[in-house]
Amino acid sequence: MNGTVHISPTCLFFGRPLRGRIDKKFCDNGCKNEHNNHLQREERAAINPIAAILKQNRRVLRRCLGANHTRVVYGTELLQAGLRFEYYTHHHYTNQQADLYVFCYDYGYLPMADGKYLIVRK
Repeated sequence: MNGTVHISPTCLFFGRPLRGRIDKKFCDNGCKNEHNNHLQREERAAINPIAAILKQNRRVLRRCLGANHTRVVYGTELLQAGLRFEYYTHHHYTNQQADLYVFCYDYGYLPMADGKYLIVRK
């Protein structure tokens, strides 16, 4: 013996010793699927509440806009309808004054004077 110690790999999910290929990471495909599902559950638990708020914000903007191309509403109307201003998907500059529109997917708003908001759809 040359003094090297061979450590057999263990399953990343169950921790059991593995047999077979040296680069094997899981007992079998079912074990690999369980491991990946476990990782995705953790990610979904963090993302789903935020995704639900974003969807709600989009629904509020869609309802407020209705069939119009644009509409001006008071911020209190948006708040009463359930819009959470701190959640949005992106900002977008669209006019020559470089005004900052805030979007939740394809619906957005532009803060205006006197607590009003211009609602638009991209």
